Amino acid sequence: MPLRRPALCALALTVVTLGRTAAASPSSAELVRQAQVHETRHEEDLAARRYTEAIVLDATDRPAYLGLGALRLRTGDAREAELVYDVALARLPDFPEALLGRAEARWTAGEHLDAEQDLEAYAATTGDERVYGQLASWYATDGRYPAELALYRRLLASDHADAKTAALVRALAILVGPADPVTQPSSKDATRRSLARIARRLR
Repeated sequence: MPLRRPALCALALTVVTLGRTAAASPSSAELVRQAQVHETRHEEDLAARRYTEAIVLDATDRPAYLGLGALRLRTGDAREAELVYDVALARLPDFPEALLGRAEARWTAGEHLDAEQDLEAYAATTGDERVYGQLASWYATDGRYPAELALYRRLLASDHADAKTAALVRALAILVGPADPVTQPSSKDATRRSLARIARRLR
């Protein structure tokens, strides 16, 4: 059976109150290795236990957090996965992989706006443009077409622009229409009027 919330809350309390700041010890690394072996055998409960033991032993063991979070998400416990990543980021604020994991967990749990913000923060922190496609699809799912359009415009101005991106910008500009602050700027704003002329040429 999956580890329930009281047990994971106990983990959160333990990790947050631990004072260890050393790098992952060989013992915690060994526990992570054992957890991964259990996963290959589909022994999810044992794998979760080993990951948890590794985190309690060393509160800075990043592979343990990522392993436990991914395991929880894969077994359908999106809320539990989110909590794992919350604990990881509380302990290790500079941990973009946990931010990426939490974005996926939050999206799966239905917390779309928070998920999008996490993915935006991950992209801004790492400069990893590979996630922009995922982010754009999330915007589209939620009907946030102006945000999707702004994202594709950013890509169009980057070194990774291609014909497909340009076509998407044109299509979304038509879809967004009057809600587009670039092609439909305030008549009193000279900067937005200039951006509008540029955007229309791109169309």
